Amino acid sequence: MKLGVLTVLMGDKSLPEVLEYMKRVGIDTVEIGTGNYPGNAHCPLEQLLDDPEARARWKAMFEDRGITISALSCHGNPVHPNEAIATAHHDVFRKTMDLARYLDIETVIGFSGCPGGPGGGTDPIWVTAPWPNEMAATLDWQWEKVLIPYWLKQAAYARECANVNIALEMHPNFAVHNPATLTRLRNRAGVNIGANFDPSHLFWQGIDPIEALKVLSTCIYHVHAKDCKVDGRNTALNGVLDTQPYTCEATRSWIFRTVGYGHGAEWWRDFVSTLRLIGYDGVLSIEHEDSLMTPQEGLEKAIDFLRPIVINQPAGTAYWA
Repeated sequence: MKLGVLTVLMGDKSLPEVLEYMKRVGIDTVEIGTGNYPGNAHCPLEQLLDDPEARARWKAMFEDRGITISALSCHGNPVHPNEAIATAHHDVFRKTMDLARYLDIETVIGFSGCPGGPGGGTDPIWVTAPWPNEMAATLDWQWEKVLIPYWLKQAAYARECANVNIALEMHPNFAVHNPATLTRLRNRAGVNIGANFDPSHLFWQGIDPIEALKVLSTCIYHVHAKDCKVDGRNTALNGVLDTQPYTCEATRSWIFRTVGYGHGAEWWRDFVSTLRLIGYDGVLSIEHEDSLMTPQEGLEKAIDFLRPIVINQPAGTAYWA
């Protein structure tokens, strides 16, 4: 298993600056944003697809420094009811899969997206309860008429792209937000659909990430290292569906934290060990979204925290058995 970094946190730096920094802090694999919500500060997507020489130069920046790319990330809402948004996000997603094929990258990360409703409109509708009855009807329409048809086509295209894996991040406000919804989509759309497993989004929903890993053991295609602190008092008062700005840290029910500041080393050791138990030996990609720290401090604390926890070598022989 390797430690990696989602480079979006250094979007104000050039790609060479980012890669030199990664070398200094001992990171040799990175996750690159190609557009949509993560932006494309380090990946001129159109140019790389249109110009083979530019693509070769871009690729050489990584190779010359001994750094690999763990995944390409283009989180968006390609089933948005606003057609202009859906088209733009879908376009970036498809082009990201094309780039992954050209670069021999196995994983493209995104969101499932969230449609609107059968009555029209331009805003997504995230259904959180089956009643009133029109909510259950909306949810059924979203899945059967929008989500499943869309992702069937994308999974087929991913197979054409040298069998690229689509790693969907379970995230509230999108249709796929927990193990049940990810499994539902995978069962209908195909095994190219799997998870970019980010425990932070599960913590605040009350989901146990360790148990979720076991349920999703056959479809973990990429893993984020991001923590979450659930405030017991605020949650007891208002529950976890908190719509306050993320910068209202003192009154929110939960906030994202640098790894180790939401859950301690014992929990993260269990997480890493469970990844080994289910057969995942890929990248643990650090994502920084901690508003109490600068990106650099949060990243470096995360690296220092996780380095002794990550299991680097293959399992040994059970000589005592």
